[in-house]
Amino acid sequence: MMFFSIGDLAHKTGVKVPTIRFYENIGLLAEPMRTEGGQRRYSADDVARLSFIRHARQLGFEVEDVRELLVLSADPDRPCAEVDGIVYRHLDDVKQKIEKLSALQKELERMVCGSRHGSIGECRVIQVLADHDMCESDVH
Repeated sequence: MMFFSIGDLAHKTGVKVPTIRFYENIGLLAEPMRTEGGQRRYSADDVARLSFIRHARQLGFEVEDVRELLVLSADPDRPCAEVDGIVYRHLDDVKQKIEKLSALQKELERMVCGSRHGSIGECRVIQVLADHDMCESDVH
């Protein structure tokens, strides 16, 4: 069996060493075996698990959702409904964020378009930032 140092694990997965240590501290990664000198040693299973974690985090899943997905993935005969539920919940959050970002984009575009590019005293952007009631939406 081949074992990897923490640097090798970081290189293979694209996860920084401090993040690997953090995932160990919060229990997403098991405490690795250590050499007599105390250096961490990781297996191919650790590489696969960390790759799963990294991909889930890149997709925006919260740490607790990743933890739950890892538990569910360990039982391949279990129905997928729980996994689907986690994904649907995350998808709803993403849709809400997109809605807020779209409203923010529109408001910023409106602020800039209304600007006369004159002096700061006449600047529409400064006026809107100073008075939230001038915004068209409360969503942002």
